[in-house]
Amino acid sequence: MGGRIEDYALLSDLQTAALVGRDGSVDWLCLPRFDSPSCFAALLGTPEHGAWRIAPVGAGDCTGRRYLGDTLVLESRWRTPDGEVKVTDLMPHRDRAPRLVRIVEGVSGAVPVRGELRLRFHHGRVDPWVRRTEHHRVAVAGPDAAWLRVPPGVHTYGANGAAAGPGTGAGLTTVSEFTALPGVRVPFVLTWQPSHLATAPRTDPEALLAATLAEWRAWAGQLSYRGEWRDAVLRSLLTLKALAYEPTGGIVAAPTSSLPEVPGGERNWDYRFCWLRDSAMTLSALLRGGFRQEAAAWRKWLLRAVAGDPSDVQAVYGVAGERGLPETEADWLPGHLGSRPVRFGNAAVGQLQLDVYGEVVDTLDLALRAGLPMERQVWGLLRTLLGSLAARWREPDEGLWEVRCGRRQFTHSKVMAWVAADRAVRMAEATGLPAPLEQWRALRDAVHAEVCERAVDPRRKVFVRSYGATELDAATLFVATTGFLPPDDERVVRTVEAVRRGLDHGGLVRRYQAGAGDGLPGSEGAFLACSFWLADALAAIGRRPEARELFVRTASLANDLGLLSEQWDPLARRQLGNTPQAFTHVALVNTAFRLVG
Repeated sequence: MGGRIEDYALLSDLQTAALVGRDGSVDWLCLPRFDSPSCFAALLGTPEHGAWRIAPVGAGDCTGRRYLGDTLVLESRWRTPDGEVKVTDLMPHRDRAPRLVRIVEGVSGAVPVRGELRLRFHHGRVDPWVRRTEHHRVAVAGPDAAWLRVPPGVHTYGANGAAAGPGTGAGLTTVSEFTALPGVRVPFVLTWQPSHLATAPRTDPEALLAATLAEWRAWAGQLSYRGEWRDAVLRSLLTLKALAYEPTGGIVAAPTSSLPEVPGGERNWDYRFCWLRDSAMTLSALLRGGFRQEAAAWRKWLLRAVAGDPSDVQAVYGVAGERGLPETEADWLPGHLGSRPVRFGNAAVGQLQLDVYGEVVDTLDLALRAGLPMERQVWGLLRTLLGSLAARWREPDEGLWEVRCGRRQFTHSKVMAWVAADRAVRMAEATGLPAPLEQWRALRDAVHAEVCERAVDPRRKVFVRSYGATELDAATLFVATTGFLPPDDERVVRTVEAVRRGLDHGGLVRRYQAGAGDGLPGSEGAFLACSFWLADALAAIGRRPEARELFVRTASLANDLGLLSEQWDPLARRQLGNTPQAFTHVALVNTAFRLVG
């Protein structure tokens, strides 16, 4: 249920995010944080699970939409027989309370417009009580309160016809009706705050719009990329910035939960948390783009999140560094396109994913080379991580793809363990900071030797998914791009060619071979990040024209606003999985930089 995944636009106030469909409906919004329960959950159900639509009466999808320049301010337009109207949507950068601002303006003619607000707290499960104040409609349930400020002259009423007040909230739709006239701007402001607060702060919607435009444009002005794909790179970086939780520096993998990898299937996961891997890779993309402030904030988040016993380092944390993210199922939600179960929380917190050591240390190295000073606490963390890795790197793990079929000796995990040791040695040599260099060099050499001995299929001379296996895995492409082996090494070239042939899915790349086993039923689409990785690897081995063609083809799968989800279905030609996906946008940015390097 809900629209197609690529139908949605992203809004963000750097603490949470909303998804707005082509039909003018906000179908997903969690308040006050990315990982809070939603008040709009139509994305995973129906409008009765929470949505806010504003559109011309009787109109369907908008006839055109865009972001206003280098911002996350959305403009949607409808051309109707009565005239033209536009809606400007934004989430202002937060001072105290999160807000969603929607400004309706007539362009021509006289267009009847209708707004339908259905607030449903706790992921669509709780109907609030609704009451009227002098300037607001106020919806309250438990700890949550949402205040809708309605402009003068707009007729607003409860769709069930009852007077607003306690006891009238169940199933209530707050309807707003008016006529859009040329040049007349009609603003609506929805503000969330804890329900025990008696009043909501008054705001000037036009001032909020001007400030939001200015703040996004100022941030985008720092971009260092000068290549031919500037628009795609900047839109990806804006998206990555939108996924950063500003108060702590944590970065979520996506702002959504349970968007399916296969429509109707059960591969549905909650990505509203901070994977060390995804966060580190996101920082690497931001650093390449010239954005250093986020790197400094993320390092501080990292120090807080992993504080404690180094053997307890998790693959994923909450946006403030929370460790407990219990996975539950929401049986009251029918799921996007009937895809169940709908999951909140993520059991990956209990997995061992050794590759995260490599991504984290590689990002710390990149930050150092970008000019961020190596702080004493960060260096202490690095030494702790390397000590833990030295004790654990020979263990099997669940790996990059978070399999649920038991631990294995995954090749990618070992390659990234080598990356961690290699980058640690490089940083110690560059800074002269105290370090057990001989131990780190010995760790690097031992990992390298074991991977070359045990992770290569002796007959085909290619790196395989795990020790002793025959299946291919797109993550082995990192042997070509991390410096693990020279790019002209026969094993590297053969691996790149084997992945290109053996994991092809409609001209893109699967994560691993169908039937390879991950503990879950069903199939999935092409993994977009892997397609960018293949372009990286092709460029690394000197096949730049092929790399360029694959990059352009994969980047072209973004929706009309430049947003990419996790996967692509080449047969149905549609996006799959949570959206927008940090992993995918990171890969786009890194490949674009590689192709101009």
